[in-house]
Amino acid sequence: MTATSERVAWLRSQIALHNNAYFVHDSPLIPDADYDELVRELRRLERADPSLVVPTSPSQTVGATPDSAFQPIRHSEAMLSLDNVFDESELRTWADRVARGLDLDAQSIAFAVEPKIDGLALSIHYDDGVLTWAATRGDGQTGEDVTANVRTVASVPPSIGRVAGGLDVRGEVFLEKDAFLGLNRLQRERAEREFANPRNAAAGSLRQKNPAVTAERALSFLAYQVVDPSNELGVTSQGALLARLAQVGFLVAADARVVVGVDAMVERSSWFESHRHDLSFDVDGVVIKVDEFSQRAQLGSTSRAPRWAIARKFPPEERTTRLLAIEVSIGRTGRATPYAVLEPVVVAGSTVSLATLHNADQVALKDVRPGDQVVVRKAGDVIPEVVGAVIDPAAARGAPWTFPSSCPDCGGALVRLGDERDIYCVNPNCPAQLLQQIVHFASRGALDIEGLGEQRAAQLIEAGLVSDVADLFGLDVARLEELEGLGTVSATALLAALERAKAQPLSRLLVALGIRHVGPVAARALAGWFRTYEEMVEAPLGELEAVDGVGPVIAASVFHFVRSPEVVERMTRLAGAGLTLVEPSSDELDQTLRGRAVVVTGAVPGFTRDEAEAAIVARGGTSPGTVSAKTYCVVVGEAPGASKLAKARTLAVTLVGADEFETLLSTGSWRTTIA
Repeated sequence: MTATSERVAWLRSQIALHNNAYFVHDSPLIPDADYDELVRELRRLERADPSLVVPTSPSQTVGATPDSAFQPIRHSEAMLSLDNVFDESELRTWADRVARGLDLDAQSIAFAVEPKIDGLALSIHYDDGVLTWAATRGDGQTGEDVTANVRTVASVPPSIGRVAGGLDVRGEVFLEKDAFLGLNRLQRERAEREFANPRNAAAGSLRQKNPAVTAERALSFLAYQVVDPSNELGVTSQGALLARLAQVGFLVAADARVVVGVDAMVERSSWFESHRHDLSFDVDGVVIKVDEFSQRAQLGSTSRAPRWAIARKFPPEERTTRLLAIEVSIGRTGRATPYAVLEPVVVAGSTVSLATLHNADQVALKDVRPGDQVVVRKAGDVIPEVVGAVIDPAAARGAPWTFPSSCPDCGGALVRLGDERDIYCVNPNCPAQLLQQIVHFASRGALDIEGLGEQRAAQLIEAGLVSDVADLFGLDVARLEELEGLGTVSATALLAALERAKAQPLSRLLVALGIRHVGPVAARALAGWFRTYEEMVEAPLGELEAVDGVGPVIAASVFHFVRSPEVVERMTRLAGAGLTLVEPSSDELDQTLRGRAVVVTGAVPGFTRDEAEAAIVARGGTSPGTVSAKTYCVVVGEAPGASKLAKARTLAVTLVGADEFETLLSTGSWRTTIA
C-alpha cells in the first residue's frame, strides 16, 4: 500500500468508529469539529485519486448500521445526509453550482434558510393521518423503531387530520437548553453522570427501553420535511410546507425564512450565526434548501446527499486538547472550584487555556485526569468547561485527581459543609474571598463601579487600603495615587465612580452584597416589597417568605445574612458613607399588572431579558420563568422556547406578540394575540 492509501484506510476506520459511537450509541468520542476534519481530509484524498473511492467509504454512505436492540424499520425513502460548507465562499460556490444545474441566475432562486438544530434525525409515518410508526435515521435505509417513545413527545401530534394515504414527517428530536440544564441538574442531584450536550441527552432519552423515562425528559420534535408521494398536503415549496406542518400541529422553526437570491441567502445564514445563542435550542449551523420542489427534482441527489440543500457549519464550540493540570480557585463565598489548565486551543473563535470543572463530584464523575485528552466546550460568552475525557484504552493514564485539603491562597482548611456538594474555605480572612467579594460588589450587574476590576481590587487589598467592601467609600486621592499605575486623573475617576454607586437602588445593593441564593430577580422582589433596607431587616421570616418570587430558601438566607454581626457592621458603615439603601418608588407608574404573572420567552425588541422582567415588576406584576395555570399571559419574542409555548397552549394561556409588550405594560391588556 502507498502512504496515501494507508492514510485513507486509517481515516475510514476512524470515521466508521466515530459514526458508530455517534449514531448508534449516542456517545461521541470526539467533538463534531474534529470529526469534520477527518471527513474533509478523506474526501480531499479521494478527490485527488478517484481510484481510491469505494462504495462502502464513509464519504459515500449515511449514518451507521442500527443497534440490534431495537426492531428495524425500512424507510419508505432514504434519509439522506447533507453536504457541509464552512464559510461564505464555499456557500456561494454551492449556490453557483445550483444555479448552473437549473440554468438560472443565482440571484433569482428562492432559498429556504433554517436553523440546523443539533438533535437526532427522525422519520414519523402517518397512515390516513394517524401516527403509525417512528424510526431513527440509522444507516439512511433502515432505522430503529422508537414508536412507543415518540408517542410521549408533546410536540408530535398523534394525528394530523384528514390526510389520505401514507406520508412521513421528518425532523429532529431535541432538548431545549432549559430542559437540558434541568436534566443535568437532576443528574447531579442523583450523583449520576451528566450528559455531555443536549444532542446526546435527546438521543439517549429517545432510545430508552422504558417509554416512561422518555416521557420525563421534556423532548421536542422540530419538523422540516415530508415524504408525501401523493402530495396529500398539497404543497409545492418549503415555505408552504412549513406553514402546512405548523397548521396540522407540528413545531417548526419560527426563524426559518424564504429569501430570494444568493446575497439574501448568505445574509440570512450569517444572521443565524450571530444569533445562535439567542435561540432556545442548540444549533451548529444553518440548512439552506432550494425552496421550489420542482427545482429540487431537477437537481436530484447523490448517493448520500441532495444537491438542492447544503449545511453551513458554524465555528466549532467543542474541541479536544490536553489537560495539563487541575487547580482550585476560591470564590467570594469561600467556595472552592476546580478548574482545568489546558494546552491552548481555539474554541468558538477564541483561544481557551482555562476551563471550569464545576466541583469535586463532577471531576470524579467525569474522571478527567492530568495528561488526558479532553473535550472542551465554549458557547458564546459562557465560561469554557471540560465536558469529559477522550479515553484511549491502549494508553496508560495518570492517577485520579483528588481534591486538596487546604486552601491554595490562605492555607486554611477546605471542608464540605453539611450535605452540600461544594467544598469551602472556612477562613473568613482569606484574601481570595475578599478579592472576589470586591469584584462582585463592583460588577456591572451590582453597583457598576467603573475602573474597579480584579487587578485594581487586588492592588487595594495588597496595599492594605481595603479589608471590607465598606472600606471602598473611605478611599481618597492621596492614598490611591500611591498605587502603581494610578495617577491623579485615574484616582479621581475611581472616586467619582464610587460616588455614583452610592445612588444605586436597594435592589442593586442586595445583588452586590452577595447574599446566597439572591440574584437580580429576587433582589428586585425584596426591594420592591420593603422599599428600604431597614424595613427588610426588621421583617420576620414569615413575611420574607410571603414575598412573591422569594420562598423559604431565599427568605432564610436573607434572614440570617442581615443579622450576622459582620453584616450589621458593614451596613452601618455603608449607610454612614451615604449609600441610599432605598428602592425608588414606582408610584408614578400605573400598576397595570398588579398581581399578574407574565412570562417572557424569546427576545423582546428594546429590552434585555432582565429589563423586560424589571418592567413587569415595576408595574406590580411578577415574571416567573415557567408557565402555569396562574399565568396571565406569555409574551412571545424572537426565538421563543418551544416547551413554554407548548405548555401555554395546553393550559390555554394567552400568547401575546412582542410587538404588544409596550401596550401590555401601559394598559395591562393587548390588541391582538397569537393563535
